[in-house]
Amino acid sequence: MTPQELRTFCLSFNAAVEDFPFNPETSVFKVLGKMFALSHLDGRPLTVNLKCDPEDALRLRGEHEGVIVPGWHMNKRHWNTVTVDRPEELPDRVVRELIEDSYDLVVAGLPKAERLRLDRS
Repeated sequence: MTPQELRTFCLSFNAAVEDFPFNPETSVFKVLGKMFALSHLDGRPLTVNLKCDPEDALRLRGEHEGVIVPGWHMNKRHWNTVTVDRPEELPDRVVRELIEDSYDLVVAGLPKAERLRLDRS
């Protein structure tokens, strides 16, 4: 997955926006003000921090050792850092599923009124 593909996919979700609250190099993708992905799109290797169910986070780290690791500068129980530019080790399809799971987890944690507003948009 290229940096532009990563940005485009993250922004394809309902109400998703890109923000730069930390510095101009770090893209933070949010839904209704809540972060679901964070990446330095010019970084090499290209990585993205994604929210993850704690049990799934551990399983994924074991299945994809060295490619999915505990979230860098994040709560390591709930966030993974995923290397996305190694399709031979982690197919783009899996990366897209992990991004979608992260978005869904964040949306599930929103107040009911905000979730309903998303459903209508």
